[in-house]
Amino acid sequence: MSDLAPTLETIRTAPKVLLHDHLDGGLRPRTVAELAEATGYRELPTTDVAELERWFQAAANSGSLESYLETFAHTCGVMQTEQALVRVAAEAAEDLAEDGVVYAEVRYAPELFVERGLSLEAVVEAVQEGFAEGTRRAAERGRRIHMATLLCAMRQHARALEIAELAVRYRDVGVAGFDIAGPEAGFPPTRNLDAFEYIRTSNAHFTIHAGEAFGLASIWEAIQHCGAERLGHGVRITDDIKTDERGEVHLGRLAGYVRDRRTPLEICPSSNVQTGAAPSIAEHPLGLLARLRFRVTVNTDNRLMSGCTLSSEFAELVDAFGYGWADIQWFTINAMKSAFLDFDRRLDLINNVIKPGYAKLPN
Repeated sequence: MSDLAPTLETIRTAPKVLLHDHLDGGLRPRTVAELAEATGYRELPTTDVAELERWFQAAANSGSLESYLETFAHTCGVMQTEQALVRVAAEAAEDLAEDGVVYAEVRYAPELFVERGLSLEAVVEAVQEGFAEGTRRAAERGRRIHMATLLCAMRQHARALEIAELAVRYRDVGVAGFDIAGPEAGFPPTRNLDAFEYIRTSNAHFTIHAGEAFGLASIWEAIQHCGAERLGHGVRITDDIKTDERGEVHLGRLAGYVRDRRTPLEICPSSNVQTGAAPSIAEHPLGLLARLRFRVTVNTDNRLMSGCTLSSEFAELVDAFGYGWADIQWFTINAMKSAFLDFDRRLDLINNVIKPGYAKLPN
């Protein structure tokens, strides 16, 4: 690569868009330790901040989605008060803005934060207060970010319709859409058809975690039965793409449909490696999917567990695939086009923030 190739430091200065980031997967290690002390949570493996950071990343490097999800017991455990939720949300907005993210959709499952008596409404309002505070603090440092919220229902529980109704109720105060999350195997998206139907008939937006730990059936159900606008991860769509002995690539019916419809894929490279959805960054399906011009977006998933930022994810891809600024801009505009934000504001960010930002960078 040339001397003008993007580096981690220069990527941080570029405007970026993030569509798939979990609030309870992005805490600062120090915040986890301090909130545990403040809230009386006694289950942390260690209270030493440096050791705690290492523990989260090591525990997440299991190669199993189920084991990866176990780390969330601790982050959710310290996020059971309004004060804790406000702090975590504010710091998320600050950290993303500091990394050069100009638009972020951050998701979480309200039902995971009611163990100490908070109502679902109180959870949502605390997070929105935190995002507003973090956005204000970032602006004071010259960093502009638009924060949007996605409310998740846990697919192994039975509260999807309730959470979908909550998302619609709060859509005019920052909640941009709905999602289902949690273990895919054994919990197909069609279990929540009533929630997706409610979201659709309310003219609201939703994405579905699909095609990460489970294969094509999960993606097919999410799109054809549930009507998903985007796919959370979706990397297993490559199971429907074959390369013959001459090196020619052939798309199956589902893969062709996803590409033709421009269905956005919320791909999270480091997280996919940790959960076993990809063997390594260099062998990640993102390389093939981007080459075939699927609507690929690059995301963090869980910044604490993966020890990553959006800038570091792009830097890994630059190293693995030789991407330049034009590629990073393409991924970024893909994400902005796919955001659950009204058309006028999407266009404004593309034309007045993203494109001018990249025009200043070396090509």
